[in-house]
Amino acid sequence: MSYTSQYTPETLSREELNQSAGPMVIEFGTNWCGICRGAQAAIKTAMDNHPDIPHVKVEDGKGRRLGRTFGVKNWPSLIFLKNGEEMARVVRPETSRDIDAALQKIR
Repeated sequence: MSYTSQYTPETLSREELNQSAGPMVIEFGTNWCGICRGAQAAIKTAMDNHPDIPHVKVEDGKGRRLGRTFGVKNWPSLIFLKNGEEMARVVRPETSRDIDAALQKIR
């Protein structure tokens, strides 16, 4: 599993994420967000270089609690987890290099 193209409603709880094993990227945003759509080329490039790292896109917004537990304020926000612990965060990435640097922290 690598790049995921669509944001989906919350399917994982914070407790499940805290107990996850290995590396994982959680991306918060929405399918209608222009900034989120504009960042997808950079996100896809970076994630395609790391096909072994799960990429989960979570639809965020009013009434969505998971993003609040991570303190998400701007979209897209990528949270880089290793064994359930946040190791890095990239908000509104402009290049795949920003994402690659964070991915190296969860290897």
